[in-house]
Amino acid sequence: MRNVLVIGASTGYGLASRIAAAWGFGARTLGIFFERPADGVKTASAGFYNTAAFHEFARRDGLFAACMNLDAFSDAAKAQAAEIIRKEMAPIDLVVYSLASPRRVHPRTGQVFNSTLKPVGKPFTNKTIDLDVGKVMPVTLEPASEQEVTETVAVMGGEDWEMWIDALLAEGLLAPGARTIAYSYIGPEVTWPIYRDGTIGQAKKDVDATAQRLNTKLKTKLDGSAYVSVNKAVVTQASSAIPVVPLYLSLLPPALKARGLDEGTIEQMRRLFFDFLGEGAKISTDEAGRIRMDDREMRMDVQTDITRVWPQVTTENLRQITAYEDFQREFRSLFGFELEGVDYDAPVETDVQL
Repeated sequence: MRNVLVIGASTGYGLASRIAAAWGFGARTLGIFFERPADGVKTASAGFYNTAAFHEFARRDGLFAACMNLDAFSDAAKAQAAEIIRKEMAPIDLVVYSLASPRRVHPRTGQVFNSTLKPVGKPFTNKTIDLDVGKVMPVTLEPASEQEVTETVAVMGGEDWEMWIDALLAEGLLAPGARTIAYSYIGPEVTWPIYRDGTIGQAKKDVDATAQRLNTKLKTKLDGSAYVSVNKAVVTQASSAIPVVPLYLSLLPPALKARGLDEGTIEQMRRLFFDFLGEGAKISTDEAGRIRMDDREMRMDVQTDITRVWPQVTTENLRQITAYEDFQREFRSLFGFELEGVDYDAPVETDVQL
C-alpha cells in the first residue's frame, strides 16, 4: 500500500483512513474534501483544521501528503486529482470512498439532488432525543416520496464512486491489483425503518450493487477488487442528525465498553487496514461480499443490552441509564470543544493555510 486516494478525507472514517494508511503503512496520500477556510473573523470548518493538522504532522514525519479542497462530485475534481497523481505520486493502490454530503450537483447534467432521511412506504414512530433540550420524546416521520428516494440514491448511492474509478482507469492511474472500498452502515433492527429500509438504505443498496460492478471491472482489467465496508456506528455530524440514532449512540458505547469491545474511528480503521487491507491480509466477507467491521457492534449480547434498556429510557433517567453525556461531549469534540489538554484561553492562529 504505497499510494492511497481518500475521497471524503477531512473527518470521521475518511480522516481515520488517511491516518491509518500514512502512519500505518508509510503510504503517500491524496485527500479530497470540501471544507470552509477561515474568512476574516469567521473561523474555518473543523474539517479544514483537521486537514491542516494532518499535513503538519505528515511533514514532521516525512510523509508525502497532498490535498484538494473542492466539490468531489465534479469532473474538475477528477481531472485535478489525476494531474496530482500523475505528477507527484504513482498509480494508486487503494481508493477509499468516504464521501458524505446532503447535496450533489450532477457533473454531466447540472441537475441538483438533495438527500432525505425518511422511511419508505409507511410512517415510522419511535423515541429519540431532542438534542437542543436533552429531552426524550416520540418522533414520527412520514414516508418519502418516490422523488425523494431517487434523489437520495443520486447523492448517496454509488454513481460518483464508479465515476471516480472509471476516470482513474481511463487515465491509467490505478496500479495492478488496485483495490477500492466504500464505507456503509446497516445497524440494528431498531434503526432499520429510518436507515436500512429508508431512503438512505436504498442508497446503500445502490452502493452494494456498484461494488459488485466495480469488482468485476477491476478484476478483469487489473486483477483488482472492490468492497463495501460496513463500519461501526460512531458520533458524527451526519449520524447525530438522524432521528432515533442519538439515543442508540447513547446506549451502544456502554454495552461495548463493558466487554472491552469499543472502538473509535481510528481504532476501527487501524483494524480494517491491518487485518483486511494490508499486504498478505485475508479478506473475509459476509454473504453479500461486504467486510463487516460492525461485527462487535452487532454481537447478540451487545444488542440484547441495548434492546433491554431502550424501552426504559425517559427524560428523567436519560443521564443515569445511558451515556448521553458522553455522546454530547463526543459531538462537541468534533468541532474542537471540550478536548482534554487544550487551553481555550490561549491565543491561536485561526487563518491556517493548507
